[in-house]
Amino acid sequence: MAQSCEVNVLGLVSQCEKYVRKSGPKSKPSWECCAVVKVVNVPCVCKLVTKEIEDAIDMDKVVYVARSCGKKVAPGTKCGSYTVPGT
Repeated sequence: MAQSCEVNVLGLVSQCEKYVRKSGPKSKPSWECCAVVKVVNVPCVCKLVTKEIEDAIDMDKVVYVARSCGKKVAPGTKCGSYTVPGT
C-alpha cells in the first residue's frame, strides 16, 4: 500500500507540481495531472504530507486541483497539518 502511495506522489509531483506550488495563480490542471489525481489514494497521500512539502505547495491549490479533476475531498479532511475547509 505504501509503495503505491509513493508512486502516486512521484506522478503527482511530475504532472501537477506547477498547479500547486505557492507562487503563481490558481489555474485549471492539465489532463495529464488529472489522470494521476483520479487514481491517487487521497487519505494515503495526505499521510505523506510533511512540513517541508507544505512549505513548498499551497494546500488550497491542492484541494482545488483535486476537485477540478473530479476527486471528492471532504471538508474536514486532514492533509499534513492542513484541514480542508468547509464549502
